[in-house]
Amino acid sequence: MASWASNFAQKLGSKEFRSYLMSTHFWGPVANWGIPLSAIADFSSSPEKISGKMTTALTMYSLLFMRFAWMVSPRNYLLFACHVTNEAAQLVQLYRYVDYNGGLTKVLKDNAANFKASSNASKPSSQ
Repeated sequence: MASWASNFAQKLGSKEFRSYLMSTHFWGPVANWGIPLSAIADFSSSPEKISGKMTTALTMYSLLFMRFAWMVSPRNYLLFACHVTNEAAQLVQLYRYVDYNGGLTKVLKDNAANFKASSNASKPSSQ
């Protein structure tokens, strides 16, 4: 056990680890953790405050950046973990939004009706 601890302490004190702590591979994901932590903190708030469009956008954002974090060389496991957590949190929020607004069928119908109304409003009237 002592050798494991001393090995770990040596790695923490190494030049490579200090270099990692001063890189964007570390500070970018650390700053990014605010998004999933905020979503998790909102689990207890009322679902009427959830924006369906923003939650969908954040879901897509995390899907894209999970792939980026996996494909970049060297792999950025901290960023990947952040986006996996955010993806899960945003999917929970999206479920709460859909459930609060009457289910998936109703939400899709309402969005289609809103889209039709907005596209008809933007067309010039022919008189």
